[in-house]
Amino acid sequence: MYPEIMLIPMREELTRAGIKEARTAEDVDAALAKNGTTMVVVNSVCGCAAGKMRPGVRLALANSANQPDRQISVFAGQDGEATERARSYFEGNPPTSPAVAILRDGKLVYLMQRYIIEQATAQQIAGELVRAFDELCVKTVANGQ
Repeated sequence: MYPEIMLIPMREELTRAGIKEARTAEDVDAALAKNGTTMVVVNSVCGCAAGKMRPGVRLALANSANQPDRQISVFAGQDGEATERARSYFEGNPPTSPAVAILRDGKLVYLMQRYIIEQATAQQIAGELVRAFDELCVKTVANGQ
């Protein structure tokens, strides 16, 4: 584990974008127990998180009309209990960090794993996330309102 002081900028890069930190298993469960869509960002100290994933997530959130109902992050290698719990929702997928998932009503509907992040630019990640938001996070209007 790294000293917490070193992680503050890495955590704040996402919290400044409106993503709430989930630092315990209970935080993760509470967010994913709610109806609707939740984006789960598995943050990391690695270079591909710093240069690609975090900037890509921020760009996607700044440039998409459709957004998940909630956005949370867990920090791999630091908040172990929260990260393990978040990954338990990514059924059948190996644990990777960084990663970005979208869950609907607590069920995984989208997962961008490290091998994709490593091969993409921040702009490509943002474009892919905007596409996923547009497909999976569109709000429906009831009764024609």
